[in-house]
Formats: sequence, C-alpha cells, structure tokens
Amino acid sequence: MSDLWLTSLITETPQAGYELAVKMSRVAVKMTQTDEKIRADLRMIYEKDADALIAASAVVATHFQTVAAANNYWKD
Repeated sequence: MSDLWLTSLITETPQAGYELAVKMSRVAVKMTQTDEKIRADLRMIYEKDADALIAASAVVATHFQTVAAANNYWKD
C-alpha cells in the first residue's frame, strides 16, 4: 500500500476523529496482511471471537487517543 492516505490527524469533530482511528486500525491490518483472501478467511474466525473483537477495540482506542491528543481534545 503505497498511496498517501493519512495527510493529517486533525479532524473537525470527535466523531470524525474516531472514524479516522478506525480507518488507521483497518489500514494497519491491510498493510500487515497484504493477501486479501487470507484477511477474508481470518475475518470469519475473529468475527466470532469476543477476545479478538475486544483486542481490536483496544487498538482503535489507542489510535483514538493519538488523534484526540493531536486535536487538543477538540478544545477551543
């Protein structure tokens, strides 16, 4: 994946920041496991695994902390 997609961590709203955090997490998986078929096969396994889903949520939360800090927690 060589396309430039992350040009800024600055977002208009906390919701947009959260959506960016989710995208960052998804892109990380795509960059780590480049084979689309393998990702699809693995998705069928982890979508039914509560521990895996909680771990994915933790990764998103970590990215959201980063985005929130970059946005000064959306304070004026």
